[in-house]
Amino acid sequence: MKTTNNQYEKMVHKASPDSPHAKNFLLAFLVGGVICALGQGFHVIFEKLGFEEEQVKIIVPCALIFLTAVFTALGVYDKLGKHAGAGAGVPITGFANAIVAPAMEYHCEGLVLGVGANLFRLAGPVLAYGSAVATIYGVIFYFLGGK
Repeated sequence: MKTTNNQYEKMVHKASPDSPHAKNFLLAFLVGGVICALGQGFHVIFEKLGFEEEQVKIIVPCALIFLTAVFTALGVYDKLGKHAGAGAGVPITGFANAIVAPAMEYHCEGLVLGVGANLFRLAGPVLAYGSAVATIYGVIFYFLGGK
């Protein structure tokens, strides 16, 4: 028996559970906001400790990456991501999680074939795309006489 696209779509809709969109949006917003507020809190703390602005701009992302790596290693960040969805994927913490999680998962296969081969499984395409776009942007900027 052949099914049409319309029939198949109805079957999928019937079999799929409803997603609580409002709850998901709210959790993503709140968790993402808390992560960003934490970063801002670190910024204020490091300024109060006497670090210069340029140093603070380096220390804050490092602190967020370090905490994300620790929470990923403890299994906390994955649980947070399960409930918060996109909110836990705030760029710097989500990227740190995407690097650390595969490294932990494949560490038993060795440093080269396990960690090294799988470290950038999720983050690799992002790095490649970002590098390519930055290069293209830089070349265009250079030829347009940018300073």
